[in-house]
Parts: sequence; C-alpha cells; structure tokens
Amino acid sequence: MRRRISTLTAALIALPLTLVVAPSAHAADPTTMTSGFYVDPNSTAKQWVAANPTDGRAPAISASIANTPMARWFGSWSGSIATATGAYVGAADYWDKLPVLVAYNVYNRDYCGGHSGGGASSPSAYATWIAEFAGGIGQRPAVVVLEPDALGDYACMNQAQITERRGMINGALAEFNRQTPNTWVYLDAGNPGWGNPATMAQRLHGAGLQQAHGFSLNISNYYSTGENTAFANAINAELSARYGYTRPFVVDTSRNGNGSDGQWCNPAGRRIGTPPQKGGGAEMLLWIKTPGESDGNCGVGAGSSAGQFLPEAAYKMIYGY
Repeated sequence: MRRRISTLTAALIALPLTLVVAPSAHAADPTTMTSGFYVDPNSTAKQWVAANPTDGRAPAISASIANTPMARWFGSWSGSIATATGAYVGAADYWDKLPVLVAYNVYNRDYCGGHSGGGASSPSAYATWIAEFAGGIGQRPAVVVLEPDALGDYACMNQAQITERRGMINGALAEFNRQTPNTWVYLDAGNPGWGNPATMAQRLHGAGLQQAHGFSLNISNYYSTGENTAFANAINAELSARYGYTRPFVVDTSRNGNGSDGQWCNPAGRRIGTPPQKGGGAEMLLWIKTPGESDGNCGVGAGSSAGQFLPEAAYKMIYGY
C-alpha cells in the first residue's frame, strides 16, 4: 500500500477527502525486508526443463518462464503443510528473497466450476490446515494469496454454504494476523469478467477483507492489467462508499500479455505478461499461475488435468500463438 500511491491517487481522486486508505492488517512491509522475488526451484516449468534438456523448446521455456519468479501453490498434495510452507519460506529467506505462496485448500473448493474441485474434508479440517500453513511461515517475510476463486464461486451455492465459506476465510485471515507479522495476505477477488465491483466488494468485506493487507485479481486468467486495474479501482470505490476503507491489490500477469478472448480454460493465442514487479498499475504485478500449466481438460489442454505442465502450450505462450 505504501508503495502504490500513484495507482490509487487517480482512482480515488473523486472520493471525499476525508476518506483515506485504511491501514493494512500488518505494519511490516515484506518487500523492504527482502531483495526481490523468489524463483521457485521446483516449479513444474523448472522440472520439465531439467528433465528435457535436449528438447528444442527447453531454452525458451527456461529463459522466459522457468527462471521467472512465480507463486508456489499449496493444498492437500503438499503433505504436512507446516513443514511444506516452512521449508519453502525458509529457502527463500536463506537467499533473502520474497516468496509468494497460494493457499488453495478451502472446503468445497471450486464447488461450482469443478475443474479444480477438492479441498479440505471439512471446515474444521480447513481451520487446522490454514493455522498450520500460517505457522510454517511464522515471522519470516512472505506474500500469501488466499484461496483463488473462493469468493467468485458462489453461483451454485446456497446461503448456508456461502456463510460457511465466509467463516472459513475470516478464520484464515485471523490466523495470519496472529501468526505472520511479516506477511502480506491478499484475499482473492476473481477477475473483471466474473461479477461486478459492487458484488465483489460486498463479498470481500463479508469474508473479512479488513483483516487482510489487500486483494488479488486475475489469478489463472487472461484479462489485461489495465482491465484489472480499472476493476480494482471500482471495487475500492465501492468499499469506500459502503464501508469507509480501501485496500491495495495485486494482479496476476503471468498469462495476460494478449488479454482475454472471453475464455478462461486453456484458450489458444494467449501470451505471457509483464514479469513480477512492484508497481505497474497495482501494488505488485505477480506471476501466480505458471504459464503452461493446464486449467483443466479443456481448450488447448484437452485430455490434461488442472495443474499439469504442457510444454507446447508454454512454448506457444512465450510467442503469443
């Protein structure tokens, strides 16, 4: 937030002068405690390059994707979650780099979409898991993106299920506030093609946004940075008008170089976007989804499963075809 003055200035200039950006849940700034973003040494892109050194696509994938800082996703596949997050953040801390982690294990995950269904076995199991996730990070600097799609995925849920999910997210944010004083947590807010700013502002607030440092946009999607910035500013205008506060935001630029064609599941003709950086229209631009990882059994990834690395898709995304 302190490094994004120019981003919100234009967006909020029309708001009453008495309204200011609310203090974030954490006073510490992890970007000032580290020297750049951490490159995941075990990303799916890194693994593929290491296993296929003679493949003609390997040099381009290595240079343009595998050696770019990206988020590490954590879920039920991660084993002991405290051990997993602790090891990852510890490795980044050793190199004085800032790790980006994604918590992706909420109960009834992707309940309506289905391609990435799963998650914790119950709300109480999720509460235990997320507490251990936060405990693994502890005092070390980190960025956490909390439960992509969780607030956008309401279309087929009944009110009891929505209330249950809000409770899980509120509880998760409370755990991070309790255990991770040097971590910025961003609550996911979907993308510009998924709901309207007023609805998303309401969902964010109901899920405990006031406890978070900010919100995230465009995870695993393709909308341009400009479109996301406009959407974020509209969300902040709604938050300000309804609840009296705003929050900084981050944008996933990993696959938005050509913008969106309206499809979200492995569309053809997309391109990698701006590499991770502070600023750039948001508080930070981040690579949260690995370019080349499938969105599911659809589009150019027909026959694949969500998260599977597809080298041909990655290669084409480097050049935008």
